[in-house]
Amino acid sequence: MGSGGPEAGVDLYRDTWLRYLGYANEVGESFRAIVPVSLVWASYGVATAYVTADAVDKGKKAAALQAQQGGGVAKGATLAVVDTFIWQALASVIIPGFTINRICAASLYLLASRTRWPLPVRKWATTALGLSAIPFIIKPIDRSVDFLMDSSLRKLYKRDEKPPTSF
Repeated sequence: MGSGGPEAGVDLYRDTWLRYLGYANEVGESFRAIVPVSLVWASYGVATAYVTADAVDKGKKAAALQAQQGGGVAKGATLAVVDTFIWQALASVIIPGFTINRICAASLYLLASRTRWPLPVRKWATTALGLSAIPFIIKPIDRSVDFLMDSSLRKLYKRDEKPPTSF
């Protein structure tokens, strides 16, 4: 889960249970058919707080590393915060939230059109399907966001710089 080596120690936001807070909105989307929409939006708040905390943490680590190396602290910290925030926002919140939302919406529609199950049963089946899809979408989305970032934003960074999210 984490990107730091053994010398980096445990990354609180990538190597502990806190990492799962980034998936809160996918859980919220899975339950959208059953719970008030305010709870779904609250799940996005939890995921966004996680993304922000991870970005700030990576910025602090980059600033400390740059200070040790006598480099530009502000530049390194800014790159780390921006890179981490954009990567996490895409890979942990926006794309998976949309994906689970569409999986659940499609399944609810298909269950309504293809079965005679009562609405509560269809809603719970949709929730179960959404929850079960989460583990299968994570790795492909992470790899796709890596490719997207490497092919676009990260090309703006100097080649000799360490990618900010690896702090």
